Amino acid sequence: MKRLKLAALAATAALTLAACNSADGSEETIKIGVNGADSPQWPVIVELAKEEGIDLEVVEFTDYIMPNKALAAGDIDLNAFQTISFFSNFVAESGEDLAPVGTTVFAPLGVYSDKIESLDELQKGDQVAIPNDASTLPRALNLLQEAGVIELADDFGITGDLDKITSNPLELEFVAMEPQQTARVLPDVAIALINNGVAVQAGLIPAEDAVVYEDTESESIEPYINIIASRADEADNENYLKIVELYQHPEVEEAINKEFKGSMFIIRKTAEETQAMFDKMNTYFQ
Repeated sequence: MKRLKLAALAATAALTLAACNSADGSEETIKIGVNGADSPQWPVIVELAKEEGIDLEVVEFTDYIMPNKALAAGDIDLNAFQTISFFSNFVAESGEDLAPVGTTVFAPLGVYSDKIESLDELQKGDQVAIPNDASTLPRALNLLQEAGVIELADDFGITGDLDKITSNPLELEFVAMEPQQTARVLPDVAIALINNGVAVQAGLIPAEDAVVYEDTESESIEPYINIIASRADEADNENYLKIVELYQHPEVEEAINKEFKGSMFIIRKTAEETQAMFDKMNTYFQ
């Protein structure tokens, strides 16, 4: 497995999150939107929450847009599915008053292929499937630059797009698509850049199956740390902060490591640290 440093991540089926730890014993119902309600961390968090007097369920979404729209509309109270950069871009474009309340995991983006085992095997004119969202597309291109496949403009940063490719010696054809589609087209392209969660849902093990993937020790991973978000006026809600704390619990980390085989990593940052990350990301998207 070749690790590279990175230069720079609805049909609903209800599971709900109810918190009942107020002084008078009344219940507060909390709904959290996710992609992947069957992920191994949620049953563990449910059990830990019960010990805190909280009943936890989850609302499943099948895309990357509706969880934020549902949060803004008040249909759910939290969501946990996106990177801080994706979230910052959504807030900047939509104008919705949302805020991060804590961090969850870092899930490395990888390059996958059914046809080659090394990027050295790429041929002239090969097709490359790449996520089309404003956060993941530049992340994917940065990974390919670090791999020596392409070169990007000096001002590419974390917001550049395909027009910022300055050198493409193999004349690769980039096919941008919804992130969830990238794993499905593996048989049809030379390589696909696939989000960690999408790869796992497709039966791939990033640490074993990726041709290359991001280095978790790189200082550049901050934009791609995943978060839990709420409406801004509720970001200091004690029950919401408790959910963040439970997500970062060692038992949750153990469950994630067992399921993802070292391909996903808990990131423990406070609400204040997460807000500082958000403020930094906003400088890119304003």
